[in-house]
Amino acid sequence: MERSKGYISALGAKFEAQKIAFAPVVFQVTKVLRDKGVLTYLKKNRHGSIEELAKALGISNYGLRILLEMALAAEVVHSNGEDIYSLTKIGHFIEADEMTKVNMDFVNDVCYKGLFHLEEAIEKGIPAGLKEFGDWATIYEGLSELDANVKESWLNFDHFYSDDSFPEALKIIFKDKPRTLLDVGGNTGKFSIKCCNYDSNITVTIVDLPGQIEMATRNIEMHELTNRINYFPLNVLKPDKLLPKADVIWMSQFLDCFSEEEIVSILSHAAKSMEFKSKLYIMETFWDNQKFPAATFSLVATSVYFTAMANGNSKMYGKSRFVKLVEKAGLKVMEEDFPIGVSHTILTCKLA
Repeated sequence: MERSKGYISALGAKFEAQKIAFAPVVFQVTKVLRDKGVLTYLKKNRHGSIEELAKALGISNYGLRILLEMALAAEVVHSNGEDIYSLTKIGHFIEADEMTKVNMDFVNDVCYKGLFHLEEAIEKGIPAGLKEFGDWATIYEGLSELDANVKESWLNFDHFYSDDSFPEALKIIFKDKPRTLLDVGGNTGKFSIKCCNYDSNITVTIVDLPGQIEMATRNIEMHELTNRINYFPLNVLKPDKLLPKADVIWMSQFLDCFSEEEIVSILSHAAKSMEFKSKLYIMETFWDNQKFPAATFSLVATSVYFTAMANGNSKMYGKSRFVKLVEKAGLKVMEEDFPIGVSHTILTCKLA
């Protein structure tokens, strides 16, 4: 809805309030229309009647009418008033936009049930919604054990926002031709593999929890890179040993998984292994450093996932607040690169 200088009438405000009240209904209706192929049919054929859709997709007239009338009110579809529907621009993005698909699957498969426990998570500072999946302190401990569809949606969400950034990130990291790199929070090993493919002289060590390293090991063996990628199992919240020394330390979409105090602790521990020439690169999606409102909206919504599902105490941080944590850990930001990929910033840090 277009607004002039933030003005909205009382009637307009009340309508917006109803959209919030019924938001879960709109979400589920839209997802069913997407998953049942209704949106794809309308995109391919430009329009379709209830009867045509029912025959083509095997959905009852009643079911289609319920779904499409809600979608009409939500401006996902148009209607000519005679039971013939077509997609709006919003509908086109829901059907075809990869970011929208990834976000919708993530919310549905990973977050939806757990969000019922958001109030408890806020009160107790724990990921109270995680009980919907298992008995873990954080989602990272149980990631390798999640149901296949949940794990797939989690990984697709994680990779979507990082993969597009990798080509630019690699240029920044390798401009000084480092020979050793620590991939802290290496997850599936995807970035470590890209580093090895980018520069044949680099040796990488993945630092992560044992469960994540197990996933990474399988991927690295498939790429025949076991001679160039090493593993360093470590709980960064309870480090029992110093990190190996390396020319470069890389932390991508990693520190947003921790509270402010934990971030300072992790960076302080990393600083102990650094030398004067060492560089620590931090790639994050700072919500207050975005070009488009859709990115900011998605990021602050992701903070709620961290609260209810991931760990109960982290979020997507603002850049100015985050830089203060870096400085508190005994480091200083030497360079800032933005935008990287979809919405990332890379901070290049050295010892203060």
